[in-house]
Amino acid sequence: MPYKTKTQLPKQVRDNLPDAAQDIYKEAFNNAWEEYADPRDRTGNASREEVAHKVAWSAVKNVYHKKNGEWVKK
Repeated sequence: MPYKTKTQLPKQVRDNLPDAAQDIYKEAFNNAWEEYADPRDRTGNASREEVAHKVAWSAVKNVYHKKNGEWVKK
């Protein structure tokens, strides 16, 4: 399910990512949710939700990285 607000994001995301990274996560998740609606567009047996979360984390990691246990901008 797409996220309307950052408060709906998974606790792990809210508790660990900075505010701007949460925006990236939410937007990437929502876009992937739409893009991978058709199971034929996904590899393996991954669910729509699994794929959307993977895409969202990947989008965050393009801009942020973990340093000393915290997510910081590259």
